[in-house]
Amino acid sequence: MSVENWSARARAIDSFKVMDLLKRARELDDQGFDVVHMEAGEPDFKTAPAVQAAARAALDKGLIQYTPAGGIAQLRQRIAQFYGERYGVDIGPERVLVTPGASGGLLLAFALLAEQGRSFMMADPGYPCNPQFLRLLEARAQRVRVDETTNFQLTAELVREHWQPETAGVLLASPANPTGAVVPPEEMAAIAAVVRELGGELIVDELYHGLTYGFDAETVLSLDDRALVMNSFSKYFGMTGWRLGWLVGPADAVAEMEKIAQNLFISPPTLSQYAALAAFEPESIELFEARRAEFGQRRDLLVSGLRELGFGIHRPPEGAFYVYADASHLTDSSYDWCWSLLEEDKVAATPGADFSRFDAQRYVRFSYTTGLDRIELALERLAKRGRH
Repeated sequence: MSVENWSARARAIDSFKVMDLLKRARELDDQGFDVVHMEAGEPDFKTAPAVQAAARAALDKGLIQYTPAGGIAQLRQRIAQFYGERYGVDIGPERVLVTPGASGGLLLAFALLAEQGRSFMMADPGYPCNPQFLRLLEARAQRVRVDETTNFQLTAELVREHWQPETAGVLLASPANPTGAVVPPEEMAAIAAVVRELGGELIVDELYHGLTYGFDAETVLSLDDRALVMNSFSKYFGMTGWRLGWLVGPADAVAEMEKIAQNLFISPPTLSQYAALAAFEPESIELFEARRAEFGQRRDLLVSGLRELGFGIHRPPEGAFYVYADASHLTDSSYDWCWSLLEEDKVAATPGADFSRFDAQRYVRFSYTTGLDRIELALERLAKRGRH
């Protein structure tokens, strides 16, 4: 194969830098080093026992054939029921589309709404893969610089200020990766109103719902019934490798995206769908809530420890499992600093370059998807590093 024949769109896709760092961290693991892993956005807990049992039962029954592209009826119904139980929002299963991971869902959403040459507005810093989906579709990301003054989130004022003729809509993430920041309900409603007024569409990433601390996040669907919502079984439900997510939207939009899904994916992973039914069982939810409480303890320990070491943290993250810390007192290149931290001190964290085009060199994302003892060890190593 000739490199000259590779498409321009493929060449335009940036690498996901944390994966390079993760690869090196795993190499150090294999060499016998004790690496503290705080780089990846993956819960460290095992799959819930009820979910494992449901998967085994599905295998025993031979339930491994293709399913409808929109997901099995039982799961679409169960997800719809979940919105009533958790949020008090009444939706029908025809408004639910099961997807191969939230990534598959975002690809379908952008395929529906992002015409070639149009743009979607999103906060910077933000999840690095979102702009790459748009590049693949020959649309583009319109990144808007946000900082501590807006809690690293877009506001209705910023949306109106930065709206352009080619803007097709807005993508919000609440809670957000890498900051853990949440858009307050009143601001979410104001953003939704501005987007509608300007003729655009609103997509809201709610992947980290269930992982907020001291309060429960409110779904955008209780504020704007026409919004398109993405969620996943990866974070709160702890099923990362099962690669299963979902979309909720207007029934006509869901039907259109199901048509696209038929062509792109055939169907979501069958075994994962039957397993996911058990994620909503009371015993599973009780387990997930206990894990949520543990994540809260980890957050408090990490934020306190990093602040003592001089890292700038505007406010404790309200959700997800990340701390986006200002490390400018230590370095003017967080990318180089993170690699040095890994090689010399065996602590893996993610540089801001993965998440931002603006203040990236100031920030480091620490993921608290590891135990309290490991977080304490990482803080000890950081403290020793500071004394060198």
